[in-house]
Amino acid sequence: MAAVWAAVFPLITAPEPHRVWGMSACVGYVCAAGAVLSSRPYGRVASVWLASGGAVVVPLVALLVTGGAQSEVGVIERSGILTMHQATPYLADPHTVTEVTPYLPGMAVFGLPRAVLGEGGGLLGFLGDARLWCAAVFLGCLWGARRVLGPDGAGRLAIGVLIASPVVALPLSVSGVDLPMTGLLCLALACAARQRPVAAGLALALACSMKWTAWPAVAVAVALLGHRAGLRAAVRGAAVAVAGTLVLVLPSAVLSPGPLVQQVFAFPLGQGKWETPAASPLPGRLLADLGPAGWCAAVGLLLTGGLAVAVSLFVRPPHDLVTAADRLALGLCVAFLLAPAGRFGYLALPVFLAGWARLVRGVRRTAPARSLVVAASVPARSVPVGDGR
Repeated sequence: MAAVWAAVFPLITAPEPHRVWGMSACVGYVCAAGAVLSSRPYGRVASVWLASGGAVVVPLVALLVTGGAQSEVGVIERSGILTMHQATPYLADPHTVTEVTPYLPGMAVFGLPRAVLGEGGGLLGFLGDARLWCAAVFLGCLWGARRVLGPDGAGRLAIGVLIASPVVALPLSVSGVDLPMTGLLCLALACAARQRPVAAGLALALACSMKWTAWPAVAVAVALLGHRAGLRAAVRGAAVAVAGTLVLVLPSAVLSPGPLVQQVFAFPLGQGKWETPAASPLPGRLLADLGPAGWCAAVGLLLTGGLAVAVSLFVRPPHDLVTAADRLALGLCVAFLLAPAGRFGYLALPVFLAGWARLVRGVRRTAPARSLVVAASVPARSVPVGDGR
């Protein structure tokens, strides 16, 4: 199935980086399928290596050598240069859509290597590419989450399969923009499941300083902390997450409040001065195309869906890693489907969260509580309280 899906990219009108990925990934997935079907020992291990090589290593190296990438990579690298020179990643008066920075200030960190190393060729030029640093943080967070969950978590082979899948391999090769936030959300949920509110809050703060689509994860992680460790742990995790986000975002909000609001919030919602390229025919986008009334209807449905998910966190809070990841994935699906502007590619994030949570089985299930208030008031006897780190 993955090989067929990858083979579609060279046949349709898609950006050139996607076509490069599709051709390489298709070959890798076919070879991986052959290794699995063979009767030789270590066929599964070989299949993971073949899939990873064809879907990640080869296309990423090819795109680095040729300079091929989605436009988001250039946006991140420019934001890093701007941050180094003016302490804020936003242009005061963008003239084209490519000069808009639709990310919160934390994302500019991945553009700093380009700002330091410059546009030169050779090894230094490759090391300045933002994709490498996005991938490094993503993989580091997955490794950290696996360590947090302990020896009962997913093995290396299972994680390798997930990384080699199209859900991760494609963005890792062509852009990598959402990967650091995705990895941090996994790490935050793992820490919350292991009753480490401060660590969960720090991971959430880093994710929330990159993209505001990470903000719903705070509510989910806090609900999970409340169920497993009590109200005090939930409050501590929320306080660290909110305070950390403010510390990281506030300087740019003070230095360039107007550009931040226009580029980070108005632009993705289709209300900025520039038309967003995120125009997949999702329900919210189709409603917004009907005019102001349609846009208001899309936003109203979006808020209603978000409220319903929030209420569900109180009525039936998540009780383990899987239920927390599922609840976050559900909320993100509602947001991406009903937003006035969006892309099909955004749905890769909730798909990854749901799949990753099922691969890591290191957190024991407990009986679900009736509400967050009840969970906070009753000591968790079935699960030992963590050290609060």
